[in-house]
Order: sequence, then structure tokens, then C-alpha cells
Amino acid sequence: MGYKVVVAGATGNVGREMLNILAEREFPVDEIAALASRKSLGTEVSFGDKTLKTKDLDTFDFTGWDIALFAVGSDATKVYAPKAAAAGCVVIDNSSLYRYDPQVPLVVPEVNAEAVDGYKAKNIIANPNCSTAQMVVALKPLHDRARIKRVVVATYQSVSGAGKEGIDELWDQTKGLYVPGQEVAPKKFSKQIAFNVIPHIDVFLDDGSTKEEWKMVAETKKILDPKIKVTATCVRVPVFVGHSEAINIEFEEPLDWQEAQDILREAPGVMLVDKREAGGYVTPVECVGDYATFVSRVRQDSTIDNGISLWCVSDNLRKGAALNAVQIAEVLGNRCLKKG
Repeated sequence: MGYKVVVAGATGNVGREMLNILAEREFPVDEIAALASRKSLGTEVSFGDKTLKTKDLDTFDFTGWDIALFAVGSDATKVYAPKAAAAGCVVIDNSSLYRYDPQVPLVVPEVNAEAVDGYKAKNIIANPNCSTAQMVVALKPLHDRARIKRVVVATYQSVSGAGKEGIDELWDQTKGLYVPGQEVAPKKFSKQIAFNVIPHIDVFLDDGSTKEEWKMVAETKKILDPKIKVTATCVRVPVFVGHSEAINIEFEEPLDWQEAQDILREAPGVMLVDKREAGGYVTPVECVGDYATFVSRVRQDSTIDNGISLWCVSDNLRKGAALNAVQIAEVLGNRCLKKG
């Protein structure tokens, strides 16, 4: 016996990925509804070998539906998620709206699956920021072994993290640079993204950090351990899909790089690809379409006691968004909504 599942925002990059992953992982679906805004009403989307026509999110009745995967942004989520939750449908939300609400679980299944049990407070579960999700998957097994004190991370985030507009801007600017007179001015991003990097994601805060950087700090503490100190520099790079992170970790206990490799090799959700030779690491191009969080370049940091540095890459549309949401639905079904 399966579930009645809703995907809200089904025409967007993440919504389409949610539908793909539900089908790929053979999530037990008895009935599925693809919802979109009125301007996208009737647009066709794929679910396995089926084609679905989108329905109107504004008028949809969530009564009798089990799980709703939301990928509609914070403004729409603020309106429709409470309606779905009040109708008895558990919302798994990909926006940032509920991530910091103490009554809403913030979940990465490989890290804190048990937190799903807290969904009943509001009938809502939050999906973390894409850059946080992949990082905590890599950190969790190491934290269990040696207790992390501090994390310093620099991200290299693809334009798909900014939605279709980000992808289009990189594509159009790149083409425009080769054709005199057809240059494309920045619109989605604050500066040219083609052949450039921009150390600015989301708005600036009073302390000089950006909100994206603050998210990584707050979410890591909520998901993994509130005692961990985190500092982040988040950078947008001219890559279409796939976020990369250079992570430096300081532990409370000694941990050498060989043992760190052994731990990561066996860790759920992690794929260790770490040969100390040219090409013996994973780059964003290679991670696209994959479920794993790839870890490479594991090495000792000799500048501090108990330090390890590593390189982490993942498909941000998958583990950073759609895959994590489907994995939450799987945990929810196994732990809380068992049928049959």
C-alpha cells in the first residue's frame, strides 16, 4: 500500500527533480499530483513513464493526501504549507521559511533521521540549504569519531542554486562575450558570472557575512551539533550544476587522514574518490545526476592540532534539494506513516 503524494512547484528545476527521484527510487506512490502556479497551469511534467498535467496550487485541496514536497519558495510556502499541514498532509519544504523554527525538524537523513519524529508539532519538516546538506553528510561520521570543534568552509556554488534565471544568465553571458555588441549585463547576479567568481550569495548582514554563510552556520548547528563553531565564505562560480566545498575541520581528538578516509569510505551517502594523482578527485561535472556526496583530497592540516582538510562535491539539485526531500519522505514513511 502506497502514499498519496503532492509535488508543489513541479515545473521548476527542483520540482522536476523531485518527480524524477520519486520515480527512480520507486517511492511507494498510489497517487501523485503535480502542482504549479496559475501561469504554469496545464504544463506537462514527467513522472517515470507517465506524463502529468500540473494543477493549480492555489485551489488544490490537500485533504486526504499524505505527503507534499514543496519547492515553491518562501513566499508561496508561507501561504500554502500551513493549508496543507492543517489538512493532515505532511509538508516537506525546500525553502528556508521553516528551517530555523524550533518546532520544525531540519533533517538530513544520513545525519539526523530521528529528528523526523518531531514533525507532528506543525506537520512540517524542513529541508536544509543545499550547501549545508552535502557538508553535514561528510562531517557526521567524522564528528562521531573525533568530535568536531570548528569548521572553516569555502564554497564554490553553481548557478543552478539561483534557479533557472541563474542558469540562463551564465549561458547568455558566456555566448555574449564571444559576439561583439551582444554582451549581457548582470541581472540575477551582482556582477558578471561568466568566466568570473562572485563572493556574494544572498543578502549581506550587519556583521559583513552573507545570509548564505549564516545559513551554513545555523543549520550545521541545528542538524549536527550546536557546539560546533562554523565560519563560511560562500562563492558563486560559473558552473551550471554541482556545488563544491573546501572544508577544514578541527577536532577535539586526534584523527589521522588515513583513518578519516576509512571512515568516509564506509559512511552512508558518501563516495570517497581520493587518489593522490592527477584526476584522482571528483569535480562538479562528474557529480551531476548522482545521489552521492563525493569526498576527495583528504589530508592532514599540520597548522593546527587534530586538523583535517577535504574537498566535497555534490549535485545541488539532488542531494542539496530534491533527493534530500525524497529521502525525508522515505524516512517519514518508514518511521511514522507506515501503511499496509
